[in-house]
Amino acid sequence: IAVVSSDDKADVARAAGAHEVVLADGFRDAVADLTRPLGVDLVVDPVGGDRFTDSLRSLSPGGRLLVIGFTAGSIPEVKVNRLLLNNVSVVGVGWGAYWMSRPEFLARQWEDLLPLLNAGALTPVIGQTFTLEQTAEAIALLEERRATGKVLVLPRTQTVE
Repeated sequence: IAVVSSDDKADVARAAGAHEVVLADGFRDAVADLTRPLGVDLVVDPVGGDRFTDSLRSLSPGGRLLVIGFTAGSIPEVKVNRLLLNNVSVVGVGWGAYWMSRPEFLARQWEDLLPLLNAGALTPVIGQTFTLEQTAEAIALLEERRATGKVLVLPRTQTVE
C-alpha cells in the first residue's frame, strides 16, 4: 500500500508496483479499510512528523515501523505505551551511519546490484533529469514536494534512458 500526496504520485506508485494507493490525507482510515481487521505488518516511513503516530496505529500486532527519514521537517516522539499495546517495534534505518563504518559492505552491495542494473532487472522510476547548471531547480522540486520518482542531476551533458 503506497501513501501519496497527489494523484500524479499515485500513478507513479502504481507503475512501480503498488497494489493499493491511498492519499496521505486520511491514510490511516483508508489503510484500516484495506487491511481490516489487522493492519499492516510493515511501514517504511520517510516522512515522520504528524503522520508518524497514524503510521504506528496502522500496524498489525507484531508489526514494525522503519524510520528512514524526516521529510516533514519535524522529528516525532514515540510514546512507548503504543509499542506495548500491540507488541510493535520502531526501528531506525540509518543507511549512511551503517555503511560509513562498513565500507566493504557497500562495495559488496554494488557488486550484486550492478549486474542487475545493467541487465535491466531493476528499473528505478526516474522522475526528472537536470543538468548541473539546473541544480537549483532540482532542489526546488524536492523542497516543494513536486518530485515523482528519482530526481537526477547529471554532472555533464548526457542522456538518461
